Amino acid sequence: MFEDIIGWIVLGVIALVIIVLVLWVISIYNRFVSLRNSSEATLGQIRVAMKKRLDMIEQLLGSVKSYAKFEKETLEKVTAMRASVATAGPGDLNKVEAESRSIFGRLLAVAENYPDLKTSGTVMSMMDSIKGLEDEIARQRYTFNNISQEFNTMVDTIPSNFVAKLMGLIKLEYLQFEEAIKTPPKIEF
Repeated sequence: MFEDIIGWIVLGVIALVIIVLVLWVISIYNRFVSLRNSSEATLGQIRVAMKKRLDMIEQLLGSVKSYAKFEKETLEKVTAMRASVATAGPGDLNKVEAESRSIFGRLLAVAENYPDLKTSGTVMSMMDSIKGLEDEIARQRYTFNNISQEFNTMVDTIPSNFVAKLMGLIKLEYLQFEEAIKTPPKIEF
């Protein structure tokens, strides 16, 4: 009788340990899912801001067109970049970021060379809006990289790395626009 009670207690403890382990694995997996969803949402916000910026650059190109002759391929490039933003991954967004910064730098140079263009309210308003979008993209990029860092740390550290391996999770790619920031835009006409 006493041995039966001990047997039931041992089985109860084993069952409790198994339940705790399963709940622990589920909680770690749910954290991974939450981080991945947050990164995807943030990446979506970056895409929206980059598309807005490219739309405004295209509008700015239309305003600037009468003052300076931009090559036809510049406008085509902006249009192609805008179309690619919707499906771009972090690596592709890095390329779009560098190219759009270069184009925006050229537009700023045109505004500097034509004082009457600089005083145009529409052009200045669009340029200020684009600069605001630059700040928004920077904030969203910072948020995305922080989420990616937390996710990647969980993939690398014990004990969550066991869950990551069990579920086949891989590290998230960081957005790296820093090179474009360090290098001034190339201004050509």
